[in-house]
Amino acid sequence: MKRTPKSGESSRHEAAGWGGAFRVAIIGAGSLKGKELKDVLADRNFPSADIKLLDDEETLGQVEAVGDEPTFIQSVLPEHLEQVDFTFFAADEPYTAKTWHMAKDAGSDIIDLSYALEKEPGIALRAPWIERQFGQEPKVGLESTPVVIAHPAAVVLALLIARAQQASAIRHVNATIFEPASEHGKRGMDELHDQTVNLLSFQQMPMTVFGAQVAFNLVGAYGEESKPTIADVETRIAEHLQKITAGRIPVPSLMLLQAPVFHAHTFSIYIELDSALSVEDFQRALSGEHVEITRPLDNAPSNVNVAGQTQVQVAVKRDTVRENGFWIWAASDNLKISATLAVECAEEMLATRPRGTVQ
Repeated sequence: MKRTPKSGESSRHEAAGWGGAFRVAIIGAGSLKGKELKDVLADRNFPSADIKLLDDEETLGQVEAVGDEPTFIQSVLPEHLEQVDFTFFAADEPYTAKTWHMAKDAGSDIIDLSYALEKEPGIALRAPWIERQFGQEPKVGLESTPVVIAHPAAVVLALLIARAQQASAIRHVNATIFEPASEHGKRGMDELHDQTVNLLSFQQMPMTVFGAQVAFNLVGAYGEESKPTIADVETRIAEHLQKITAGRIPVPSLMLLQAPVFHAHTFSIYIELDSALSVEDFQRALSGEHVEITRPLDNAPSNVNVAGQTQVQVAVKRDTVRENGFWIWAASDNLKISATLAVECAEEMLATRPRGTVQ
């Protein structure tokens, strides 16, 4: 189904010469990332003639709205990927690893939000926001390379550190990242909810996902059976940060903690500069595309205030001991940022399919 532009909305795709209508598939359509992808595709008026919603057996037959019409989630089969131009993988890592070759064999462009393909040869790790920050032009060839979307926490850190570095050379930087349950998908959200309810009713708490109590608790490690571990995710964030910045900024010392919240990353970042700088000048350096500097107390960065936003909300204060040290408190919607980056990559890849396969 081709979506018509909203009233008063110009079609950026027509202006860019993207005249064709494209077939899209979302594998993992019933996941949190899949639902967010569907919304971002609609919000950005992606030129799709058809969006197929595909997932595993647990969500088959579930009804979802695509545009103004309901559609059913179908199974992932080769025939459902025939003539699909873009396949987004929003399922968990094992399911993506199991199914991605179907999309590859069908000739579809592949955009992976699950990280399952990050170690595959010939894969591009992408973060369009960071590429634009460093003035890089999108690399568009005759054949598209499968894309893995960089971890949203790595993207936020890269953006803020790169902006800070424009104001002054950085002497030292470290960051504590607070992980939401939604990074573990619906299973993580459900377990945090059930732990909260059971704790308040003095019942045994489920620990299948986290292997530890996360309700009303802040933890630095999961149970022994939980995968990925916090250390695994820390490593992924650091590696993605290094790859998307290619040595242009200092990589911070990192600590990842599991927070008892459902949505959105929050960050406590300490940056020490070589030069003296006012708080106002430091704020100006950080502000710009994708970053909103907040001042009023009722709009301070938080999981609640950032929900559904593509903007990274940021508050700044000077360190109480070191004159050149600044603390950044930031919040960002992890699902919205991942989905937005994925759709931006697809928009750049449209040039490899100038008319799509649907005429």
